[in-house]
Amino acid sequence: MTSMPTLPGSNPRPFTACALALTVTLAGCAGLPDQRLANEALKRGDLAVAERNYQALADLGYSDAQVGLADIKVATGDSAQREQAEATYRAAAATSPRAQARLGRLLVTKPGSTQAEREEAQTLLKLAARQGQGNTLVPLALLYLAYPQSFPTINAQQQIDRWRTEGYPEAGIAQVLLYRTQGTYDQHLDEVQSLCQAGLATADLCYVELATVYRKRGQAEQLAALMHQLESAYARGAVPASRVDSVARVLADRSLGQTDGQAAKALLERVAPAYPASWVSLAQLLYDFPELGDTDQLLAYLKKGRDAQQPRADLLLGRLYYEGKQLPADAESAERHLLAAATAGETSARYYLGQLYRRGYLGNVEPQKALDNLLAAARGGQVSADYALAQLFSEGHGIRPQPADAWVFAQLAQANPTPQSAELLQQIEQQLAPEARRQAQQTLARETQARVAMTPGAINTLALDVLQDDENDVDGEDAP
Repeated sequence: MTSMPTLPGSNPRPFTACALALTVTLAGCAGLPDQRLANEALKRGDLAVAERNYQALADLGYSDAQVGLADIKVATGDSAQREQAEATYRAAAATSPRAQARLGRLLVTKPGSTQAEREEAQTLLKLAARQGQGNTLVPLALLYLAYPQSFPTINAQQQIDRWRTEGYPEAGIAQVLLYRTQGTYDQHLDEVQSLCQAGLATADLCYVELATVYRKRGQAEQLAALMHQLESAYARGAVPASRVDSVARVLADRSLGQTDGQAAKALLERVAPAYPASWVSLAQLLYDFPELGDTDQLLAYLKKGRDAQQPRADLLLGRLYYEGKQLPADAESAERHLLAAATAGETSARYYLGQLYRRGYLGNVEPQKALDNLLAAARGGQVSADYALAQLFSEGHGIRPQPADAWVFAQLAQANPTPQSAELLQQIEQQLAPEARRQAQQTLARETQARVAMTPGAINTLALDVLQDDENDVDGEDAP
């Protein structure tokens, strides 16, 4: 830190060190905590630097630093850490608009939330928006789209139209979100492109949307220019590492057209040292594109992910042991890693656990464990789980065949139909007596209603993007 000049007749001692009043406002004083540094570190995924500075400031009583620590807990993806973050946000929400916005967003994405929590989320997000907090309208739109039964008087499209008329920048992103959840995204690619080109400077989620549009349309030049812009924005700290990771996964998504695995790998390798989740994304990339690296490299990436306590690493490792392709089949190792991932909230892990138990890979068929895990996976949005449940009840391995229950899940599986699921449904219907069908229809109605009360898997994925799309409120009222 540059020493300050001594004025004639003044006492030089106050200027020889950082004064107490400036200890948390001047970033240049070596060893002092700095919230702006912590904010920037969090955005680029350097959780260690962020946590060190936030913790020091939180110990001094700064509420925004306490909120920052909670942000780190949310970023881990661990359910227990999310609970701790919720408690921290709630404690700070009485005086911090920033905490109000964070708590509202967290409640929107909370698995199995209650009606009271959804209404609280609405209240908090509206309040935070009135106080000038960013990233509040998009989560609010997500809330209305995910839980229409909780807000029967609100029409999401009409609400978004009002926001757009009133000139809110977030309204365009909310419109894109609506197209995604309604399954009309491809019919509005022109509008999505226009909205996100206009909103790119203020909503980095638009990098994902524009990359998706350019991939779908095969616009290689526009995509290359966007990637250059993304790398520049990341380098100057304007885009978080999590967003770079999301864009890389768009580049590798086979459902969007011609993939670019090499470009995806380059992006992920750039951010992974500071953003451990990208080690797992790299491992997944090599799993999907074996030509990009061998099994040893895949396992090395997974080790780094597991060392950083990333649940997706255990999920993929458990899957490798379950499938027995790139690693020798090992049901016990698969179960151990999948249980760890499931405990941390990875829904797909429940599906593979259910299949382990349904197929008796651990020595015996365990139908109750299979049912519990497959049902949890199905209700969490795992598209293959309903078909597996239909198989469980129709085959009768370890249990007596139950055609009525098999019919229920075979019907639910038609939301994502395959030739196999359609054939199974046809076979089951031939076995079902009229009275059993009536009872099965009632069961189907109850199960469908139960799922209405849960955030669908597609919206869960969007919710994670919304949650990480942090506003530019890098400094709270009491922040250094």
